[in-house]
Amino acid sequence: MVNRRTAGLPLEYVLGWAQFGGLRIAVEPGVFVPRRRTEFLLREAAAIAGIAARPRPVIVDLCCGSGAVGAALLAAVHGIDLHAADIDPTAVRCARRNIGADGHVYKGDLYEAIPVSLKGRIDILVANAPYVPTDEIALMPPEARLYEAQVALDGGTDGLDVVRRVIAAAPDWLAPGGTLLVETSDRQAPQAVSTLERSGLVARVARSEELNATVAIATMPGTVTIVRAREPST
Repeated sequence: MVNRRTAGLPLEYVLGWAQFGGLRIAVEPGVFVPRRRTEFLLREAAAIAGIAARPRPVIVDLCCGSGAVGAALLAAVHGIDLHAADIDPTAVRCARRNIGADGHVYKGDLYEAIPVSLKGRIDILVANAPYVPTDEIALMPPEARLYEAQVALDGGTDGLDVVRRVIAAAPDWLAPGGTLLVETSDRQAPQAVSTLERSGLVARVARSEELNATVAIATMPGTVTIVRAREPST
């Protein structure tokens, strides 16, 4: 194991797992290793799921990679209907292992992978899509640029090619009052918000200095009734 790490193999591949959201997430060589900053995306999604309108909110994790966000949401929020998808077969294999029988994992390109029956029913849509500009991949640490799948890193010329595709179709899939959360960089956040607003969503940006993380959050217009737990009788 020391020899493999010394040769440059990412530690998570050597161990076979990465720590994320208090869980050990299984990772195979080539799959995107979950970053600690993405725990901010997890926290924001879990907080919204905790006050979801329906007692069993539908949550979809696009570009799920190893399934880290989905698995952590299952652990953090009771009674969710989780669906996850990724285009990379290695990632899908890992996600199925991490999410298990408590959720559904599909292979395919963004919304093409998930059941059409979810259209207009998604309460929370989470996407940690690739957002590294193509020209900046060469500047990444070798553990990422040499060992992780290019499809999990490359976001196109400005890093937002996949993010724009996620946003463009989101209004067709979100339920009224549903929320889209997209991890991005602080530099890209204004452009992401502008794209969200042009799609008819009400957008804002959340930031964590602790994790150096930025998440664009947008809500689908519509009226929902928040269901809260009853106070215990005395």
